[in-house]
Amino acid sequence: MPKRGTPPIHGDMLQGTLDLLILRTLALGPAHGHTIAYAIERQSDDVLAVEHGSLYPALHRLEDRKWIASFWGTSENNRKARYYRLTPAGKKQLTEQTNRWDEIVRAVNRILRPA
Repeated sequence: MPKRGTPPIHGDMLQGTLDLLILRTLALGPAHGHTIAYAIERQSDDVLAVEHGSLYPALHRLEDRKWIASFWGTSENNRKARYYRLTPAGKKQLTEQTNRWDEIVRAVNRILRPA
């Protein structure tokens, strides 16, 4: 539950934002889908809610682009799970997209908070 009584944001993220958040999460190490979603939600103080219907298509898209790679492993509850890891191309993309995000935030702030 969000801290300030605000409902979590489900489908309102800017195009590509989920991809960036997934790449950033995987920069910390390999993880399976549930862990990725939970990490994004937790790190956003539960403001961002990642639905499985959005997460898995994003993971497949990132894998198709060779920014992440998947492998089978055993989860914390001893079940077979697909894990994802960042590739070197994904690390490069994470840097580029993070820089682009910073530019977008500065541009939007210039409009929302003119000097």
